Parts: sequence; structure tokens; C-alpha cells
Amino acid sequence: MRRTGHQPRNNQRGTARAFVNPGGIQMSLKIRALGALAGLMLSFLAVGVAGSADRPYSEGAVSEISSIRTEPGRFDDYLAWLAGPYKQMMEAQKSAGIIVDYAVYSTAPSSPHDPDLYLVTVYKNMAALDDLAAKSDPIMEKLQGSMAEQNKAYIERGKMRTVLGSQLIREAVLK
Repeated sequence: MRRTGHQPRNNQRGTARAFVNPGGIQMSLKIRALGALAGLMLSFLAVGVAGSADRPYSEGAVSEISSIRTEPGRFDDYLAWLAGPYKQMMEAQKSAGIIVDYAVYSTAPSSPHDPDLYLVTVYKNMAALDDLAAKSDPIMEKLQGSMAEQNKAYIERGKMRTVLGSQLIREAVLK
């Protein structure tokens, strides 16, 4: 082979390097790197799936916990609403299979900004939350009227309490 002083195209500076496989097809370094990355990701996925079977727990029910602070002097009024329309709504959702269970817990707040009630709604799993409004809206309309009437009732309840926040938690069922 005669040297001409020119470097082959593959070794030129400032250009992307290409590799030639025995079949003569060129593949860029980027394609090879992306292929290696995809293979690495698939191996992590396989390890993750295999590893999940060895967990010492399984995923259980999902609970939505709403923190409520009743306004001064309105605790009994709010509990009366919970024992009436709220309970009726929750029982209808339970009968329809939308929720698994529900509960109301009272607590002694340690500061003026802490809740004095927790409203807990239990769902079978995270998938039960998919299209939740589509499942529960017909029940709400039947029991509480149109959306405008529901919004008006929500505003009235606001005079009895403040919703401090809401949280979703999932039970870890130990094996």
C-alpha cells in the first residue's frame, strides 16, 4: 500500500467517525451508542421486573386522606353534614363499587393550623382512580343535583370548614 500523505476519510479530524463492518455498511458512532444505551436500558428493565418479585410486600389499597379544620363553633354542624349528605354519597359510591370504604377521624389539633378531622376514602388500587369523575358524577347528580347546585353546596360547606389539603397513600401489605 502506497502512502500519499492523505489520511483515510475515517480518520479525518473534525468529522464524525464512521466504522465499516465486514459487509461494507457504515454505521455512525451515534447509532452504535444509541444501540448500546437501548440494550443497557432493557437489561435494567429485566433486572427490575425480576427484582420486584422478591419484594417483602405487595401493593395494597389506596387511601385519599383529606385534612379538615372546622371553623370555631361549627364542628357539630359539619359532623351533621357528614352524617347526612356525605354519608349518603359515600354509601352510594361503595354500593356502586367505586370505593372500598370510607371513614371520618377526629383529632385534637396541636396548633391553630392543624386539622381537627380527617376524611378517609379507600380505593381498591391506583387504577380505581382512572376516570373517577365519570364514575362518580352520575351518583353526585342524583344525590346533590346539578353541578351548579353542587358548587353552591360546596360554598356553603366552606363556611363550616377549611380543607387544609389532601394526600394519597398506598398500603404496603407485608408478606
